[in-house]
Amino acid sequence: MTTGEELLMFSHSYPKNPARGFTLLELLVVLAVLGLLAGIAVPIYMGRVDTARQQKISADFATLATALSLYKLDNRRLPTTAQGLQALVRKPVQPPEPAQYKSGGYLRDLPRDPWGHDYLYLTPSADGSKEYALWSYGADGVRGGEGQDADVEF
Repeated sequence: MTTGEELLMFSHSYPKNPARGFTLLELLVVLAVLGLLAGIAVPIYMGRVDTARQQKISADFATLATALSLYKLDNRRLPTTAQGLQALVRKPVQPPEPAQYKSGGYLRDLPRDPWGHDYLYLTPSADGSKEYALWSYGADGVRGGEGQDADVEF
C-alpha cells in the first residue's frame, strides 16, 4: 500500500461531518450570558411598568376631570360624594337629581386604577381647598404606603 492509499483508507474511517453536541462548559457559558442579560433587562422592564402605571393614572385623572367639568357645566353642580363617579356613567336617582343630564352619560364606563381598584371621589376635597378630590390607594388598595402602595391624588 502506498502512502496515498493509506490516507484514503484513514479518511474513510471517520465521517466527514461528525454530529457533535454541546459540552457542559459551553452550556454553562450560554446560561451565564442569559442570566447576565436577564439581570440587566428585568429591572429596566420593571421600571417601565411603573412608569406606565403612573401614566395611566394621570390619563384617567384627566379623563375624570374633563367628565366632571362637563357634568358641572350641564347641571350647575358636581355630583355629590354619595352619587359618586357613577353619576358620570348613569343619571343619579338620589337627590339632587341633575337638571340637564346628558343623554348617554359623560363616560361610557369608569376607568379603574392600574391595580384594578376603583378611583375614589370626594366633593368638596377633605381640606375644602378644591371642589373635589380624586385618588387611588395604590397597589395594596389601602390608605398610606410607599412605592407601589403609595396613594396617588389628583
